[in-house]
Amino acid sequence: MVMQAPPGAAASGAPAGAPAEPSARQVAGRRWRSARGVLAVLLALVVIAVILAALRPSTSAGALDPQSPKRDGALALTEILRQRDTTVTVTRDYADIPMEPGISGVLVVTRTERLTEDDLRLLTASPLDLLLVRPTAAALDILAPEVRRVGPSFEETAAPGCALPAASLAGKVAFHESDTYEINGRGTACYPAEYGGARVVQVRENAHTVTVLGSAAPLTNQRLTEEGNAALAMNLAGAGTGASTVWLFPAMPEAGEGAGQQSLGDLLPFGVKLFFLQLLVAVLLVALWRGRRLGPVVAEALPVVVRSAETVEGRARLYRAGRARDRASDALRSGARERLVPLLGLPRGSAQDRSAAQEIITAVARRTPYDETYVGAALYGPEPLDDAGLIALTNVLDDLERQVRQS
Repeated sequence: MVMQAPPGAAASGAPAGAPAEPSARQVAGRRWRSARGVLAVLLALVVIAVILAALRPSTSAGALDPQSPKRDGALALTEILRQRDTTVTVTRDYADIPMEPGISGVLVVTRTERLTEDDLRLLTASPLDLLLVRPTAAALDILAPEVRRVGPSFEETAAPGCALPAASLAGKVAFHESDTYEINGRGTACYPAEYGGARVVQVRENAHTVTVLGSAAPLTNQRLTEEGNAALAMNLAGAGTGASTVWLFPAMPEAGEGAGQQSLGDLLPFGVKLFFLQLLVAVLLVALWRGRRLGPVVAEALPVVVRSAETVEGRARLYRAGRARDRASDALRSGARERLVPLLGLPRGSAQDRSAAQEIITAVARRTPYDETYVGAALYGPEPLDDAGLIALTNVLDDLERQVRQS
């Protein structure tokens, strides 16, 4: 009776009982399960960065404008200074800054990203003391080369921690988000941050004093009444009764004009910097996680099975081709001692210990008809002079091992 094979049986060349090949869906499923943790972490970092960037207040074009009544303007501070008999002059062009020798006062410089390098170099010739509010890296290099920006700080308030009169009289100040600085030389650092740097630093450059303020909050209409903000702002921006204050608020550059000297760090928003920092940390953590994870043991078939006798013969031929009778005799003696030591009841570590040589020689001589001189020459003697001596040594070692086993 002839039975018809079921459909598809002839097409499938796989023998019965053979494991089925994994389908594309199974492979994709395994890859998804192994990668979904990494994708979830990256997605969470993107969401956090977007939220932080959205929550961070954007800087408007009129921020720190001394004639603006808005929350981020500085009209309140200029009015307070005028009430204290301080002459406040607002200028939007660096060319209008008084340069006559002998004048005294404070030049408040804000929005330095709108100034070109040539503009900043002209400010170095001003006889007025400088107050730089969150300057760019280019402004620091030119106007205060001894001051270096450390990084951001998010502590809302800080104590003076210095002997600068403007800071000690103001006391605790609410800076909120601020930049911190270090001085590479002589100067005064106030309001230190928890992780290094200070929010207010003062140095002496050329013929005037340069004060760097890392936060705009103490000068704005919104934050002026918090803590000692008003006192610090008046002490830094005003030189006292009868003094003069020049407030430089550069106008926005027109199309085609230089837009100022800003570094890449000044141009990138804080949320973008934080996102890349989080991404770097995530990549390092994933690399460590994947590096420590060991997969299952995989058994691989050897392409060629080599018998142990062939391996020994191959090594022997190499020794013979290189005339390495010293290495060959050392290998023979070392193997013999390794096999003899357990038979003699001695510790296995003594086989290659030269200090235990006499103990092994004595034990072998007691269990064989040979004296200690013969046994010592066989187990620890010099290398053979020729191939015939190497073969004779092999026979002697085999005889010693046989005698010990039979005793």
